[in-house]
Amino acid sequence: MGPMAGGRARYDSLISLYRWAATPYYLSLIDWSDPDDPVRRQCIPDLKEITFCLDGSEDDPLEEERHMPVPHLIHRYGDRALLLATGICATYCRHCNRKRFWASRPRVINRRALNAVIGYLSDHPGIREVIVSGGDPLTMGSTHIDRILSALRTVKHLEVIRMGSRVPVVMPMRITRRLCRVLARYRPLWLNTHFNHPREITREAELACNMLQRHGIPVSNQTVLLKGINDNKEIIKGLFCRLQAIMVRPYYLFHCDAVRGTDHFRTGLHKGIGIMKALLGNIGGMCLPTLVVDLPGGGGKVPLTPDYLIRMDRDEAVFRNHEGRIVRYKSPWGADHPG
Repeated sequence: MGPMAGGRARYDSLISLYRWAATPYYLSLIDWSDPDDPVRRQCIPDLKEITFCLDGSEDDPLEEERHMPVPHLIHRYGDRALLLATGICATYCRHCNRKRFWASRPRVINRRALNAVIGYLSDHPGIREVIVSGGDPLTMGSTHIDRILSALRTVKHLEVIRMGSRVPVVMPMRITRRLCRVLARYRPLWLNTHFNHPREITREAELACNMLQRHGIPVSNQTVLLKGINDNKEIIKGLFCRLQAIMVRPYYLFHCDAVRGTDHFRTGLHKGIGIMKALLGNIGGMCLPTLVVDLPGGGGKVPLTPDYLIRMDRDEAVFRNHEGRIVRYKSPWGADHPG
């Protein structure tokens, strides 16, 4: 077997483990003359997915499977649960934290499984919010989405529905008036999408987000910090400013999870902290998301913040601000202990 055949065999092995699909629209955003194009690297398979592995990388580092009381439902936090409505995506992001599912045949939740989910939610009155995720739930037909949201609204104590979808980024033409009318029937409903680079904010993506907003669906964004794609303060600043300009709220900046098959995208923790420190004071507060790391072992999300508080005494706190200047702040003991 020659070198070309050997390379083909390795890619076949890669695709058998980590499937590949991308929309024509998203592929059209790629500058094919640039091997490091940020859109290209997010959607085109790379042999590093099976050849490069860092210490601590696992298929399911967040232990989602352990927190799945019934199929398709993850319940890690007391007041909210996550519904895996489908295993199908319009574009399979190479940095996905659920790549462990990709070798299996992707499926949409059936009636029996949905009934079991509704039963569990009904039996747990502490759950006030459900995040509908996947896969990408907006790849399902509008009738199927309607059926799932209608079933969720039968749970009397459920206050809020949230949906996670990259469709506005990779297939914005899917956001139709019919779909928006379906979603609007189940407000309060929030949509979190997933822009990672300013190049993804096209006119088509802007119109899709605007259509959702005009139907009363607030749109927020969760970015993942990705090595060689957006691990740069100027790129991140441009992304967050553009998101604010199209009225999409920057919500989270995620440190890339320690998921097997994604290690070539991971940065050190210091990288995100340094970027956020550089942005604070140099970008409006509405442009700034929370930098978080999702801890392994089901530890949950914790914020990663630059350390500005140097010392806090009985009557005074000492800070270092974004310019590096030392500022003293009076915090009198009597404020908490009057009399």
